[in-house]
Amino acid sequence: MSLKRKSSLSSKVDNVEEMGEMSFLDLPELVLDCILERLPPDALCSMAGVCTSLRERCMSDRLWEKHMKQKWGSIIGQAAYREWQWYIASKTDLGNLKQGKQRGLMRILSLGWPFSWIIRSKADDINSKQRSPLPVDSVMAWYLAIETGKFFFPAQVYNRENGHIGFMLSCYDAQLSYDPHTDTFQARYPPHGRRAVAVETGVPWERLRAPPVDTPPHDLHISDCLHELRPGDHIEIQWRRNKEFPYGWWYGVVGHLESCDGNENYCRCHDSDTVVLDFNQYTPGSRWRHATVSRKDHRKEGNEADGFYGGIRKLNKEEEILTWKKLWPTETLD
Repeated sequence: MSLKRKSSLSSKVDNVEEMGEMSFLDLPELVLDCILERLPPDALCSMAGVCTSLRERCMSDRLWEKHMKQKWGSIIGQAAYREWQWYIASKTDLGNLKQGKQRGLMRILSLGWPFSWIIRSKADDINSKQRSPLPVDSVMAWYLAIETGKFFFPAQVYNRENGHIGFMLSCYDAQLSYDPHTDTFQARYPPHGRRAVAVETGVPWERLRAPPVDTPPHDLHISDCLHELRPGDHIEIQWRRNKEFPYGWWYGVVGHLESCDGNENYCRCHDSDTVVLDFNQYTPGSRWRHATVSRKDHRKEGNEADGFYGGIRKLNKEEEILTWKKLWPTETLD
């Protein structure tokens, strides 16, 4: 190494020693934010245990909203958000709001935070007047509650109960809990009549979705697409065995009237008051193969023998249609 280069390096080292050692927090704000935005959730948790300043940055809703959307966005809907709001409200001591939040914080921390950070947080509370606890209603707290499987949330499951033949090509509401060890879910289905709660484990991601409409499982969905339905349209329709059961969503296709030969050049089925629904997963001649509804005044149709058909929603997204096709049974149902 040349004498000139050695002299230059020596000068830089002297300058650093005179100025003091540079820390991670000395980086420009924009650079620091960019680094934190690129950290995965577990690294954010670890980084948050370094110091109070980083803890505040790493708890930012802005950072965690991205992780929530990336991992849970496909199965978390409005119903799940309301359930979380009720959950955190139930954990708060209304008689002593401040102490209630601290106790709620420690419960959340115990779900999945690094133990070293929990200890450090307690020490900070004792030794510092400036506290920065994790708000129980923060996005980070919600993410961790789901990730650790301690929080059950409502979503919907395709082909429930391991593809039980009686539920093929249907989608039912359930309470879900995530298992981080297997990357699958446990589903608790509401009781059907006198039947006890059914529990299914090992439910994979591809059989789950967020409810596409904000309609409780026992309520009738008000159809808003009847006037536009045409043969070939893909639909989901509510159906339940009897009035004690919750509705499930069943996949079907709009068909042609018996008087129509299916020739699209002459078909006038879309002008008729009667809409034919085909469920082609069932064999021809099966009582479940076809159903008809009134285009003008359909709300709920059926009887105790064949069950009750409820609201209809038209599938406009190709992604939804492809999901149903991937779940198509290997054999035609009777």
